[in-house]
Amino acid sequence: MQPSSSRTALELATQPDCWRRAAAVAPAHTTSLPVPGERVAVTGCGTSWFMAQAYAALREAAGQGVTDAFASSEFPAGRTEGAYDRVVAITRSGTTTEVLDLLSALRGRTRTVALTADPATPVTDAADAVTVLDWADEESVVQTRFATTALALLRATLPDGHRAVAEAAAQAETALAEPLPSGLLEAEQWTFLGRGWAYGLALEAALKMREAAGAWTEAYPAMEYRHGPVAITGPGRAAWLFGPCPPGLAGDISRTGGVLVADGPCCTTARTCTG
Repeated sequence: MQPSSSRTALELATQPDCWRRAAAVAPAHTTSLPVPGERVAVTGCGTSWFMAQAYAALREAAGQGVTDAFASSEFPAGRTEGAYDRVVAITRSGTTTEVLDLLSALRGRTRTVALTADPATPVTDAADAVTVLDWADEESVVQTRFATTALALLRATLPDGHRAVAEAAAQAETALAEPLPSGLLEAEQWTFLGRGWAYGLALEAALKMREAAGAWTEAYPAMEYRHGPVAITGPGRAAWLFGPCPPGLAGDISRTGGVLVADGPCCTTARTCTG
């Protein structure tokens, strides 16, 4: 990434180091964060909800226990007491109304922990426990650094999590240093795809482009994209895949005339790719 005075650019560039720091401090927070075998719900709004989805998929795939993710405004209040052993709330500001209302409703019924960037906010009193990542707070209008750092912290608590975070940080540094793939800057529409935990990343990528540029973006699970939404892709439009490429996906996109951005084996048949 070229040097820039943009707050957003600077905060993007510092994310890999924030992730490494999150992994380093994760052991100090194990008493308040989910432990193996617990039934857990993760919640947040907007970006935080997408990070909740990514962590929930990672935790359950790691065999750590049933893990659901909900937008705070859509948390299933009708579920009986004891449905979850712990609820994890992600809120950068610590003032998100929907999160605070949910934590208030859960008080005395379910253990709660909040991840926040500001300890001097109402969430400190609303949750049973609070993990503060104030060193990952941000000033730019478009939230990026805190959310990904919160995900890195949670991921580091999972089996092999420290290695995964270290690998992700190294990959991010490479991505920041490299130019964008050909055809992306000229595209008029972008669709982000992912499977498993990477679907949460796809949702977040689409949101970021809408917030930052008012761009026309979509996001889908990679396989579901083939069942109709692929019709949105065509010449001058791009599909960006996070994670492994499902068999046949590259060919489907190539036939539309659109640009596919992907890593790994997908690139052998893709029209354009990063690998």
